[in-house]
Amino acid sequence: MTTSAAEIRDPASELRKASGSLKRAHLADQLATGVFYVVSGAFVLLLIFFTLYVVWGGIQAFRPEIFSFEATGIGNQFFNTVYLVVLSLLISCPIGIMAGVYMAEYAPPGRASSAFRIAIETLSSLPSIVVGLFGYLVFIIMAGSQWNLFSGALAASILSLPLITATTYDAFVALPKGYKEGSLALGATHFETIWKVMLPATVGPIVTGIILAAGRGFGEAAALLYTAGMSTDISWQVWDITSPVCPLNPFRPGETLSLQVWAARTEGVGASASDTAAAASAVLMVMVLVFSIGARLVSRYVSKKTEGENS
Repeated sequence: MTTSAAEIRDPASELRKASGSLKRAHLADQLATGVFYVVSGAFVLLLIFFTLYVVWGGIQAFRPEIFSFEATGIGNQFFNTVYLVVLSLLISCPIGIMAGVYMAEYAPPGRASSAFRIAIETLSSLPSIVVGLFGYLVFIIMAGSQWNLFSGALAASILSLPLITATTYDAFVALPKGYKEGSLALGATHFETIWKVMLPATVGPIVTGIILAAGRGFGEAAALLYTAGMSTDISWQVWDITSPVCPLNPFRPGETLSLQVWAARTEGVGASASDTAAAASAVLMVMVLVFSIGARLVSRYVSKKTEGENS
């Protein structure tokens, strides 16, 4: 039987074609990698530039009286910001974590579970001004109260809940099944497995969600404008929590740093208002960075401790 010339393949020609394809694929991979590096580097440089710009502006505006607890300083606003974020996390963290655990472990698959996820996604996309107006209507007008920190914390919690719920749900879904199956095989109940095995194993992603929620609380302004108010009437000599000027009274009005920045930039007149806004912005930036780093360190410590106990 004769073989046609078309059917005869030259090994050298085939090798050259394969080598050319590999070179093109390698070149395309290098180009794509280069694009990713450029985009990532540009984002990091932009973030560093923005951070340094804000912090440097605060350093240039530094005056000792700016950081005082007097009417012209930002000390009271600093305390109000920390206090409000702590209150909002005390509200949103338990509810958000329990909601995420319910979605991942208890909610039966079906329309109800899908509707719950859609509600969480819708809540996460709500503009903060809408949440602020809702908080003003429900927590202020319908409750018959004045502007207060607790209402601001409730409004901030509405914005934080979707972040904590979603990260908790994703962390439980991504957890290897061996954690749950091994614990149940050893005789633990479902609740014991969640509480003693799955929650410690997912503390890292959950803390990430809490950091994101706290960051939004630190920088929130629109929602707090209608709920927390703009007053800074605090007396550091009064510690009766029922007093309207007690720093620890959650039902008093309280201006935060973000609201002070907004007020100084929109209503303030003169160099002092500009300096106050710059200093408050820098302090707010440093607060978020310190909180994020501290939360990461705590999360890493808890994760290592949990891994050591489970090993």
